[in-house]
Amino acid sequence: MKLVKYLLKNFFGVFLFSLFFFVLILCLTDLLLNIWNYINKNVPPAQVGQILLYYIPKTVWYAVPIAVLFATAYVLSNMYANNELLAVFATGTSLFKFTLPLLILSIFMSVGLFYFEDNLVVDTYAKKVSLQEKVLNKSQSYNKERILVISENGNLIYKADYYDDELKRLFSVLLLFRDEQRNVDTIVYSDSALWDEGHWVLSNERCYALKDNSYEITSFPLEKAEMLTEPPTTFQNNTQSVEELNVKNAKLYIQHLEKAGLPSGEAKSVYYKKFAFPSIVFIVVFLAIGLSGKTRKNVLLVSLALSICAVVLFYVMQMVTMLMAKFGNIPPLMGAWFPVVFFIFLSFVLLHFART
Repeated sequence: MKLVKYLLKNFFGVFLFSLFFFVLILCLTDLLLNIWNYINKNVPPAQVGQILLYYIPKTVWYAVPIAVLFATAYVLSNMYANNELLAVFATGTSLFKFTLPLLILSIFMSVGLFYFEDNLVVDTYAKKVSLQEKVLNKSQSYNKERILVISENGNLIYKADYYDDELKRLFSVLLLFRDEQRNVDTIVYSDSALWDEGHWVLSNERCYALKDNSYEITSFPLEKAEMLTEPPTTFQNNTQSVEELNVKNAKLYIQHLEKAGLPSGEAKSVYYKKFAFPSIVFIVVFLAIGLSGKTRKNVLLVSLALSICAVVLFYVMQMVTMLMAKFGNIPPLMGAWFPVVFFIFLSFVLLHFART
């Protein structure tokens, strides 16, 4: 029990200091990247400070894995350098058994990091992005031209020349209704469509129904009109970032993309990343245990260098797999989870060859 308290005491001391250090670095990096834009737009220091304040939870989310990796690697390497672990091994305690409390702690931290991101980081980061765009005058127009949307599981296709977001109106609308065999059975032309109380109301519509292998003009069937419920957000010139949504809303957004027939690979990979990324806390502890004890000299510098290299390798690999998932080269699930699985395997290898 005393060994566990000693290990955790050393770990938390280094972890909290390194967490503060890495959060500070990330905040300063974001500030320096935007400092000239703030100056050119005469943004008040109070608003700059508010933007950074909103950004802090996101930096904590990013910094926790790095800080955990560094703290674990440094504490264990320092204990190796001071021959403290030799005394532990002399009692018959293995390296895995001695560091098991850190592994258990990392599991709880992984779960906590997931809920921290889902309940706090998502909201504050969205506010940060919104405020930053506002002060830098990067407002986005949601009007859109040349619209094509697939809805109702492929049974309804919207085509319009223009969407006016302020009026919530589509112009020059063409609607194609398809049957179960994906054959077009009804075609509707309309000068415009106005969003009103949960559905689109057509103006001056002309309806053509398939009959005896030819289309005949007819009245617009009520059951077809009741299908026009695709929300205006579908037609906006806007790509919602899943990173700015919690898990529940992200899932609904992906369902919306699939229903509308829009590409969803990137959104799915980011959604799966929400579950995969927190597990990195457990992985880096496992990895740090294997990396520890590689040198008795310059423990601080070596631990810091190994931690940064490992984290950079993970983020680069994750960036590559996420891009591959975005372009459909690999499944979205693999894009999010492959780096995690790879580093778990790497951790097992390093632990196998660790000095015990």
